Amino acid sequence: SAAAADQVVNVPDIGGDEVEVTELLVKVGDNVEIDQSLMTVEGDKASMEIPATVAGKVKSISVAVGDKVKTGTPIMVFEVAGQPAVAAPTA
Repeated sequence: SAAAADQVVNVPDIGGDEVEVTELLVKVGDNVEIDQSLMTVEGDKASMEIPATVAGKVKSISVAVGDKVKTGTPIMVFEVAGQPAVAAPTA
């Protein structure tokens, strides 16, 4: 069985603007599927949901409601299990 690995989840490409986190839709310990909504953000008169790009268990959340985020901002760390183990090259 493959070991669990930590995967940082960033804000996907949402354009160049900063947006405000208005709602967190998951909490630490939740198991999340790919494309499940993680949070709601609000930009210029539009709100959108940020989907998960990987499946896994939420290990930590790096942002809070009211925080400003933009494309590439790390928002969560997932513990991803069941991925094939990648053999590290031996030096």
